[in-house]
Amino acid sequence: MLDIKKVLKQGVDMYATDLFIVSGLPLTFKKGGKQIRGTEKTLMPEDTIKYIKEIYAISDKSFDSFDKDKKDDDFSFSIPDVGRFRANVFMQRGSLATVVRIIQFGLPMAEDINIPEEVLAFADEKNGLVLLTGPAGTGKSTTLACIIDKINKEKEKHIITIEDPIEYIHSHNKSIVSQREIGNDVDSYESAMRSVFRESADVILLGELRDLNTMEVAMTAAETGQLIFSTLHTIGAANSIDRVIDSFPASQQGQIRLQLSMMLRGVISQQLVPTIDGKIIPVFEIMKTNVAIRNLIRDAKTHQITSTMIASNDMTTMDANLVALKAQGIITEETALAYSQNKEWTRKKLIGKKNV
Repeated sequence: MLDIKKVLKQGVDMYATDLFIVSGLPLTFKKGGKQIRGTEKTLMPEDTIKYIKEIYAISDKSFDSFDKDKKDDDFSFSIPDVGRFRANVFMQRGSLATVVRIIQFGLPMAEDINIPEEVLAFADEKNGLVLLTGPAGTGKSTTLACIIDKINKEKEKHIITIEDPIEYIHSHNKSIVSQREIGNDVDSYESAMRSVFRESADVILLGELRDLNTMEVAMTAAETGQLIFSTLHTIGAANSIDRVIDSFPASQQGQIRLQLSMMLRGVISQQLVPTIDGKIIPVFEIMKTNVAIRNLIRDAKTHQITSTMIASNDMTTMDANLVALKAQGIITEETALAYSQNKEWTRKKLIGKKNV
């Protein structure tokens, strides 16, 4: 058996995104949405335990810290001159397994990973809440890292990131960047958010709006002058706004709509889509909170947000971008339809493009 450091270096060298260590399967890497076997040998339960114990040793964690009641564990670690990694250890079929997210050292360049200027422009907001949404594993953390990096390079701010776990390391530049990891530096998102009011924070990256308490504190921070970036596992601007509002009791939702209409600065929705040449690229929906959008949020007419975005010159929907990528020959028609939100609208637009 290879030792885990060699396995992880192999993943870094091949620019894989994930390593799967699962009993009954060879070591398997994920790259560009495809699975690549790292070895021929099928792992047995004792093999997965050996690899997982090595991971705990590298991360300076005791293997005994694995929660046998919860039956999973999540943590990050680094290997000098190799990379950073995020491990999720869990039980499956009575044996231990892990999926390791592979994070290259250094911050990605936005232009190299197709993040448009319209997304990075949210770094120039003075205050309020910006939501980055999309399914798990679609690059939300990477996009946020690029936005934070832009602020760090261009503005004199105190940036506090609250993450579970920390993925990208930011060096101090024009800004001061304090990074707090749940479990190591602070007990919870909620306690970390409550303390930022005493830490002179200008910009806060909140890894995820996980629950009602976190949402309440984040909205308070946005109202009192901080710029907040956070994520939700939703697709589309309207769905994301509804998700926040619906998290509150019905008796509070009218007030929350009013608050959200005033301090929401925008929603960025993101998916990763396969291209014709076998690559994976991000596709974005970008909503900016103008007067029309504010009124729709306040008046409980979020179902009209998408049509308002389509009519706007400075916003773009996910489906419109998918149609544009098909017209440019970057993705197939099947891919555009598979990742679209309104398949009927997308199908009509694709047919229209053919007839032009």
